[in-house]
Amino acid sequence: MTTKNPFLFSCHDLPRRAGEMREYELTYDEHEPIGVPLLAIPGDGAIYLDLRIEAVEQGVLATGTVSSEAIGECTRCLEPVTFDIDETFQELYHYQVDYRQKPKAKEIDVDDEDELLEMDGDFIDLDAPIRDALILNLPVNPLCSEDCEGLCQTCGVKWADLPDDHAHAAADIRWAGLTDWKGPNS
Repeated sequence: MTTKNPFLFSCHDLPRRAGEMREYELTYDEHEPIGVPLLAIPGDGAIYLDLRIEAVEQGVLATGTVSSEAIGECTRCLEPVTFDIDETFQELYHYQVDYRQKPKAKEIDVDDEDELLEMDGDFIDLDAPIRDALILNLPVNPLCSEDCEGLCQTCGVKWADLPDDHAHAAADIRWAGLTDWKGPNS
């Protein structure tokens, strides 16, 4: 099953003259979940993008501000957490090279071809810049609060909900088999 890329954006309205610019406010409501295992933007969570595209000599310069809300759980106490995201990105999408034409003297020198983003006709794929802006700024270990004490390792109750004198009798598992033994004189 193939899914349509919701982050594919048409630059058809942008003239290919250096200095031309257009601004857009976009909302993406349907996409794959984006995030890390404990904190992600759900597939139906709104992603807001303020996008400015500018025509430059080499292609289209896309500058965006991405905002959304990721939901997940605290890594210490497993309580639900939310994390607001408001990040920016800037990427240059190069015009497609027509290899049938004679190459120009001014060629782009890129060490790693993966760094070069190329337009597909009039379209730019904003998927990678949006994902990078969102995922790279999410905490790997989200917390409900900085002073979260987590769960009691014995009973599994949140430490904040337990009394100050909460404790469990220390049990040595090596003697667990003798727990019900009454002894020879019993």
